[in-house]
Amino acid sequence: MASITTQTSLVGTWELLSREDMTSDGERRVEPNLGSDPLAYLIYDATGHFAVQFMRRVRNATGSTNNTGTSSGYDAYFGRYSVADGTVTQELVGALSPGDVGKVVTRQFQINDNELVITLETTSSDGTPVTRTLRWKRLA
Repeated sequence: MASITTQTSLVGTWELLSREDMTSDGERRVEPNLGSDPLAYLIYDATGHFAVQFMRRVRNATGSTNNTGTSSGYDAYFGRYSVADGTVTQELVGALSPGDVGKVVTRQFQINDNELVITLETTSSDGTPVTRTLRWKRLA
């Protein structure tokens, strides 16, 4: 089935299936604050607003905050979004990390049936460049 990359195709509630960081030589890296199998929900509405929350599957009370804004195994942000040419651009109006407020981020995406795949270039906790792939399933 052909992939879809329009703004209306994003509208809905999505549950995270997987989140993987891979180096250019194919080595998988695990982001230490959210772990290898975090829980998450992502919501895009029809008026151009979004919200996302990530949580480490098992959290402890002594977690720490890292430079990505994850706090004790939890991260959240919300704002406005727009779509163009297979990318979604998000303006963070609010975020768990104060340093993320106002950021504008652009990510590649495609939808096949009820699966959303978002990819972005970032760095691992040790500064190594990685490609992050997030796979989501549509709930509504």
